[in-house]
Amino acid sequence: MRLFTGIVEETGEIRELQIGAEGAALRVAAATVSAGLRPGDSVACSGVCLTVTEVTGGTFRCDLSAETLRRTSFRTARPGRAVNLERPLAAGDRLGGHFVLGHVDGVGRLLCSDRSGDGRMMRFEFPRELERYLVPKGSISVDGISLTIAELGDASFTVAVIPHTLRVTSLREIAPADLVNLEVDILGKYFERFFQLGLTPERSHALTIERLKEQGF
Repeated sequence: MRLFTGIVEETGEIRELQIGAEGAALRVAAATVSAGLRPGDSVACSGVCLTVTEVTGGTFRCDLSAETLRRTSFRTARPGRAVNLERPLAAGDRLGGHFVLGHVDGVGRLLCSDRSGDGRMMRFEFPRELERYLVPKGSISVDGISLTIAELGDASFTVAVIPHTLRVTSLREIAPADLVNLEVDILGKYFERFFQLGLTPERSHALTIERLKEQGF
């Protein structure tokens, strides 16, 4: 399993995005990250885990499937746009953010961005099906950036973005109505599955081979 932390290493720039019927070919310029990549490596591009197919001249290339285009903000991406880049967590590395898999759960939309000191308060709309995984002060990945939910509304959440995060990520460029990739905290999904199986403390003794087979495992 490839694991990321939501701590952006470098902001790259989309140099090419060739979209076809079966998907797209993406080329990103990133001097620092590309120097450490080889074909076959994984890299998170604005929260989407992609496989590197070519590295050359300070750029790297990845292929996007039609499903990836459909389920992520890359369907509206254009050359010149910034992308947040992170290589997978290596054994022994510090976990600076939270567990991020690079599997987008839904596409959100920036509703507003208001100055707050030297930082900003940003409010994002999210798909209704993600509501059960979001909690105030909980973690969420926005375009591959590990952020903390400051306020949770009916169909939106607000995050406080510090000046450093604005400087080193694509959040400095986005405007209201722009799409972002959202990934909820994987721990919330595991807890949900735990309770779906009826494995509450009162019934934890019910975890048997027969019980797992009944649930499709």
